[in-house]
Amino acid sequence: MREIKINENDSGRRIDRFLKIYFEKAPLSFIYKNLRKKNIKLNDKKASPEDILKTGDVIKLYIADDTIDKFKKSVKVSKNSKRPDVLYEDENVILVKKPINMLTHNDSGAYKDNALDRMVDYLIANGEYNPRMEKSFRPAFVNRLDRNTSGILIGAKNLNTLQVLNKGIKNHEVEKHYITIVSGEVKDDFDVEINLKKTGNNVMVKSSDGKKSITEFKVLARRKGYTLIAVNLITGRTHQIRASLKEKGLSIIGDRKYGSAAENNKFRNMGLDSQYLHNYEVKFNIDELKNLKGKNFIFLPNEKMTSIAEEIFDVDLGEILNEKSIF
Repeated sequence: MREIKINENDSGRRIDRFLKIYFEKAPLSFIYKNLRKKNIKLNDKKASPEDILKTGDVIKLYIADDTIDKFKKSVKVSKNSKRPDVLYEDENVILVKKPINMLTHNDSGAYKDNALDRMVDYLIANGEYNPRMEKSFRPAFVNRLDRNTSGILIGAKNLNTLQVLNKGIKNHEVEKHYITIVSGEVKDDFDVEINLKKTGNNVMVKSSDGKKSITEFKVLARRKGYTLIAVNLITGRTHQIRASLKEKGLSIIGDRKYGSAAENNKFRNMGLDSQYLHNYEVKFNIDELKNLKGKNFIFLPNEKMTSIAEEIFDVDLGEILNEKSIF
């Protein structure tokens, strides 16, 4: 028999969802079968899948040790000592600056440097997270940026904050603002509301059975056949900005998936090796996060992106993005 004592980062989860994480290598049938057969007990009583865990609860596993070890969640070991570039942090939240050409999460079998592991390693080094003491929780980001998109990642250091942030994003209490340059001179601000669906080649297209996508676009400057646009994500779909612009007949410079090859070659010669899309600002209006309520955080694009914008539009990009009235 093995005991698991529930801590604050496990509290509030349904027991079946906790066990899905704890036994990450086990099929779901294994978990529900052992709950049904009373091989898993909560506070010495029969456990039901929908039971909500509380701090101090004790789960007892009447399962062979070798079976537990075979299916148990593995402890993730630090792969490198590279630090994240931290924009802001407190005891609950950490904002990380993600550069171009870095993954948000490692999405392949072989290890690749990524923003999430850097953040977790940083919290381990600071003594704020101990993976060997946690049963199911791991610090996480609540937003995701494509490899070729730079910007601000919002991280949660504990389960309660993770839940609060996810709820805040769902309720539009967290705003995410981007800056982009598109080919063509756009005259007026516009919104795009479409349903998006992913195709087999990982391209998002308009589809009646896709997920609703809502995006606001504001024109900041236009010159020399290009437009500088600020973007407010109302929803958060894959490739939402790029696919929404494509629907309007517009494309981001440097975008190899949705853009123009001729335009991309032109700007590649100027040193732009990715799409010109940067998440420059996040705003918080969540009552539960008193340190952040009413605050905004700005991260300017890299030097190359800034110089391209300033050369095309003859503006001070930092001055424009620090204006509080864009959205």
